[in-house]
Amino acid sequence: MRIVLNAGHMPGRDPGARGAYSVEADICRQVMESCGRILRDGGNEVLTVQCNELAPIAAASDGFGADIFVAIHCNGANTPAAKGTEVYAMSEEGYSLGLSVDYSITRQLETTDRGVKDGSHLFVINQTEAVAILVELAFITNEEDERQLNERTEDFASALAAGITRYIAEKSTP
Repeated sequence: MRIVLNAGHMPGRDPGARGAYSVEADICRQVMESCGRILRDGGNEVLTVQCNELAPIAAASDGFGADIFVAIHCNGANTPAAKGTEVYAMSEEGYSLGLSVDYSITRQLETTDRGVKDGSHLFVINQTEAVAILVELAFITNEEDERQLNERTEDFASALAAGITRYIAEKSTP
């Protein structure tokens, strides 16, 4: 399976959402790199991309011939009470992938399950030919979520890889 992992934002250029002591771009990069290793070890071809421009990200996915595209982000909100994991998808297949990833992350890390939502308005989802989702791992602006994002980065990567792998296995089963 050909999988593109896209870490949201760009260290040094666009940090994305900010927590009390960390920034989204750095966490997303760590999760992307670890998840990529896990998926490669499982026999998948993986392209990792972190870029500040959206069009080249979608073009890289299509040029790679990706079957699956996953954008990795950390959520942020004006209220520190907002917390949990949510996934955005556009197609029926994207929704199926999103459910698998959402289930894996919320069960393994016990984050609040905010569900799978319509992501048809998101450029990286609607401009790639692959089955595409955008994952908001947790809220970097929530004290508990930010602590988990920093202390359990490998666990987020493992849960993300497990969700993707489960989706692939379900699609391969007649």
